[in-house]
Amino acid sequence: MANILNIKYYNMRKILLVILSAFLMMSATSWQDQISYEDKLKEQILALDIAAWNAWKNKDVAYFKANTTETFQSGGAYGFMTKAEMITTSFVDCTVRSFSLDDVNLVIINKKTVVLTYVAMQDAVCGGEKLPSKVRAAVTYVKVGKKWLEAFYMDAPIQE
Repeated sequence: MANILNIKYYNMRKILLVILSAFLMMSATSWQDQISYEDKLKEQILALDIAAWNAWKNKDVAYFKANTTETFQSGGAYGFMTKAEMITTSFVDCTVRSFSLDDVNLVIINKKTVVLTYVAMQDAVCGGEKLPSKVRAAVTYVKVGKKWLEAFYMDAPIQE
């Protein structure tokens, strides 16, 4: 009788180990999928932001019009501007020689809203005044249909 109980106990343990292993494998796969999604989204949003910087540098108003929301706003040392004000000032009065982005992070607010943060190094002049060479930026993107659009940009100078 004891021998039969040992065999049943052994088989139960074996079944529990198989179930536990299957559960752990499913959890790990789900976790990897989530990380993969977040990494891909960060890469996609960062590419959009770099394209926006290049549009500003190259005075590409068409890119800016197509890739920002109608209610887009921007804020920084220069004050706050609407989309229309950005088009008539920043793309006309600014000369961007170079830029680079570092310390990039993505915060996912929900399926349709993300915030990209980074440190930007820039060599730019707007309205005859040199912009701060290093800023901390936060950029909000919203998903409209299947497209991510820039809704809000804000930066603050970093004192060196």
